[in-house]
Amino acid sequence: MDLGLKGKVGLAAASSAGLGWAVAEALAAEGMDLVMCARGKESLEEACGRLEKYGVRIVAVPADLSDPDEVTAVVDAAHEAFGRVDVLVTNTGGPPAGPFEAHTPEDWERAVRQNLFSVLNLVREVLPGMRERGWGRIVNVTSIAVKQPSDNLILSNAVRAAVTGFARTLATETAMDGITVNNVMPGFTRTGRLTELAEKRAEIRGVDPDDIWALWHNEIPMGRVGEPRELASLVAFLASEQASYITAQSIAVDGGWIKSLL
Repeated sequence: MDLGLKGKVGLAAASSAGLGWAVAEALAAEGMDLVMCARGKESLEEACGRLEKYGVRIVAVPADLSDPDEVTAVVDAAHEAFGRVDVLVTNTGGPPAGPFEAHTPEDWERAVRQNLFSVLNLVREVLPGMRERGWGRIVNVTSIAVKQPSDNLILSNAVRAAVTGFARTLATETAMDGITVNNVMPGFTRTGRLTELAEKRAEIRGVDPDDIWALWHNEIPMGRVGEPRELASLVAFLASEQASYITAQSIAVDGGWIKSLL
């Protein structure tokens, strides 16, 4: 299937590794020019180098998306290089695990800046151009926690839910402008973040991290965790011409883990 993305411009946030990297590769494989950003300069440049085989133009911008000025710098770089952003994929690392009492007010502020304000600020920067051109795709990487909260992840549960409410409302506001706004909800997916969570939970429970992985495998109907490319394929489709009538949705990629009907 030709997704109609060749020649369009995408901005893939936090794309040096994990889910963000998989998204960047999926978009590049479809012929999309890219702006990639992440906090680590060396890892970002290495990630960009791995996409050279697709023959697309790539701009790498080291940035901390919790800083509004650095968000502006990322989008300015996109406009300077390509003149526009057609597809925005928001994504950031998850906040620390732990129960409510373990997190200070500063922890909450950092989580809100990192996982909510980064989304708001990226959208604020790219939305005017999308409206002007009458075409755009916004895809937010959230979490299964917005439908079925995960134990010991109160920061993520709360802030990802806020992103979902924002996106659902924005989708209505932009629907007449040819812009779609959707969320993808990764389940347990084989990334560095999941490895960290396994180690944290193992420490709390006094067990081996392998026991935590086995527990997750038993909880997931498919009997395994997901791979980043499986989520990235959905993102690429939601960015496509074929997905032009899909908006305001939160779609899980979780192997059947969520038990709710809707």
